[in-house]
Amino acid sequence: MHTSHRGSTFLALRSHRRRRRDLEGHGHRLPPAGPDQVYVKVAALNGGFLTLPERNFVTDPDPQKGTTVPSMCFLIEHPSGKSKSTTENANTTRVVFDLGIKRDLSKYVQPATQHHITTRQPVYSSADARSSLLNGGLDPAKGDVDYVILSHIHWDHIGLPADYPSSKFIVGSGTLYILENGAPHYPLERIEKGALPVDRTIELPAVPGSDRKHMAATVQTDHEWQSISTLPNAVDFFGDGSLWIIDAPGHIHGHVNALLRVGPDKWVYLGGDCCHDRRIITGEKQILEYDNGQGKLKSAHAELSKARKTIENVQELIRVNGEEAVEWIVAHDWKWASENQNRFFPGWMY
Repeated sequence: MHTSHRGSTFLALRSHRRRRRDLEGHGHRLPPAGPDQVYVKVAALNGGFLTLPERNFVTDPDPQKGTTVPSMCFLIEHPSGKSKSTTENANTTRVVFDLGIKRDLSKYVQPATQHHITTRQPVYSSADARSSLLNGGLDPAKGDVDYVILSHIHWDHIGLPADYPSSKFIVGSGTLYILENGAPHYPLERIEKGALPVDRTIELPAVPGSDRKHMAATVQTDHEWQSISTLPNAVDFFGDGSLWIIDAPGHIHGHVNALLRVGPDKWVYLGGDCCHDRRIITGEKQILEYDNGQGKLKSAHAELSKARKTIENVQELIRVNGEEAVEWIVAHDWKWASENQNRFFPGWMY
């Protein structure tokens, strides 16, 4: 099943196989631009703020320090397609990656979520993704957003899906199962009810070799997983090499990142919650394991070994291709946000 209302969005299988052979021929480096290469535009969106105590996230923490960080979202524009948009540029397909924090915190219905929010104070829910879009002249209620891709379904990334009444939601494999049953190492009481409009949500297929295919939804996108550079599992969302959804396991089952081709020699990696502090990517810090109060160690990630491997893959992506080629951003990177206010919509990063 296609994810799109426009059948021409995805390449035919023959083109897909040709592109796959091309990627495999370039080793671990990102593939060069083709003669008719398509690029996407990207802008950061405000998604609210929460406070993260160092003692829960990084090694050698200051036990008294908490940093108020953004929960960033991103607007991605693809230059072709038949958008339902009411705005001037009707040949643009728009994607929002993550929705941030609900602007009305009372709409979190799970008692466990409300309790968790008390541990992340101060929390600021304005401006949110919707108001950020409206500020730039886009109204998701009028069909100006074609897709919402959620990195995962934690409370600070799901926003208010009702703000996007005609958008299709794309999520990692097993996400709908988690909504009904909880996740490995993540109990059902921690899963926020109504996180997704189920009738408009389509999962990516399970990655090859997954031991959790029983969690996959019956209805899936028709993408095929392939490797790109140092990333072992990626799908070419539009079929033209411009937007890749990356399997990024560890934080919670179904967690995904995004890799965007924004210029001939320029890419942007959106890391979601692969880590919660940029210093983990730079190698200055590591993911912290701490006592859960019951004599066992825990971390901010459901499956720590997988989370570490995801981070290693991202670090290797940056090392192999160079920071001048790959700009990377994790969702809660306060340093990037504070230094790049002009790159928030209606401004553009690229």
